[in-house]
Amino acid sequence: MSGCCSHSACDASAASPRFRQALWIALIVNAAMFVVEFVAGLAAGSVALWADALDFAGDAANYALSLTVLSWGLMWRARAALLKGVAMALFGAVVMARALWAFQHGVSPEPLTMGAVGVLALLANAGVALMLYRFRAGDANMRSVWLCSRNDAIGNLAVILAAAGVFGTGSAVPDLIVALVMSGLALWSGLLIIAHARRDMADSEQVHP
Repeated sequence: MSGCCSHSACDASAASPRFRQALWIALIVNAAMFVVEFVAGLAAGSVALWADALDFAGDAANYALSLTVLSWGLMWRARAALLKGVAMALFGAVVMARALWAFQHGVSPEPLTMGAVGVLALLANAGVALMLYRFRAGDANMRSVWLCSRNDAIGNLAVILAAAGVFGTGSAVPDLIVALVMSGLALWSGLLIIAHARRDMADSEQVHP
């Protein structure tokens, strides 16, 4: 398989107990942080926090789906990754539209809440990303899991920078710019996952015509 190991090796890696345990930890962390960031985002009036909270929710769903298909064949894992890629791309498009709307109607968020929650989310996601780093070169399903955790850590750094920008300027613009960047990253990553999943599906068809 292009960019991966042999099919049998990838299948074994994807179904390994360590990968399954890592997914369970990632699922619990993301579900908990979704609740924290969603409440904080609404309280602070931050589009970036709100976007990051929805990203946590999407990632928790992705991890649950990944756990479901671990023992399935390459074709089904690729189909699951394709579904996740489409969901990630759609999420990016929705958040981008929401941020553009907020440019015209939004008010300045509360920066201290943004910064504190951003730091907490960064610590959570950095730990998950480090835990999943070893699995980043697997099939499309495993790669999508790594991309989710990596994007979250990047997004958290951006939220912290946005909080500093809002605090320094008193404007909502830094918050909205970060929301746009995060939505663009989600859209691009979703397209990468879709492309990888399609390659895996093509490889599977060659092995099992």
